[in-house]
Amino acid sequence: MILFIFKYRRGKRARAAEGPQVHGATRLEVIWTVIPVVFLAAIGSFIFYKLPGIEDPPKASAASSSTIKIDGHQFYWQFTYPNGAISIDRMRAPAEQVVNEEISAPLQDVIHSWWVPDLGGKFDAIPGRVNKTWFRAPVGQYRAQCYELCGIQHAAMTARVDVIPRAEYRSFVERRASAAGRFDLGREEWTYVCQKCHRLGSKYIGPDLKGNPLLANRDGLEQLLRNGQGQMPAVGANWSEEQIDALVLFTKQFAGTAGANGG
Repeated sequence: MILFIFKYRRGKRARAAEGPQVHGATRLEVIWTVIPVVFLAAIGSFIFYKLPGIEDPPKASAASSSTIKIDGHQFYWQFTYPNGAISIDRMRAPAEQVVNEEISAPLQDVIHSWWVPDLGGKFDAIPGRVNKTWFRAPVGQYRAQCYELCGIQHAAMTARVDVIPRAEYRSFVERRASAAGRFDLGREEWTYVCQKCHRLGSKYIGPDLKGNPLLANRDGLEQLLRNGQGQMPAVGANWSEEQIDALVLFTKQFAGTAGANGG
């Protein structure tokens, strides 16, 4: 650009005078057109050759496949397993097995984006719509992140995918779906949902919850979770009764002594 500015400057030529007419070099123009076309054709051919394998998961029997439902909420990820078991912000998946993901968000929520860099690209979690993808991975821990700006605590909307041996995965989903796993679910709900905005003993984004009798009041807590209040979104609008029970089971240890009824 500097060369052209200097070489073709107006100099002493009158402003209204026409500049020198430089005609093109046909051979050079053909070369710089044909070479990119060849490269683009090669890249396009490779993509269309690979696309069917990228779009569709490998064939898998019902015994060797698993479908996990992923829901993006303000500001956490909820994972629902084939037997109805639930985990928050920490997804477990069987190793060396096709794992199908169904990604969405509740109707009253906003758009999120599920992204696990080591397991694939970004997939939007859109309210009322299901996007599908899949992965198959070895044992390991994989970091996940919401890639769509979704509100004040977007940066805290992180998650983890724990790919574990199949026997360990089966044991986890069976325990989590039973009464024995309810306390663990409540701990995850408190840690990864409530504590995104609240603290015990100090004000954070939301009010201090230390000693709050609401933490042991099932009816009051359920109303708050399902309907929200003020700037607090309805974080538990679609929670099952078992999820509400699990949270109260865990949070009642932090509640004050007054008004702790209804739970």
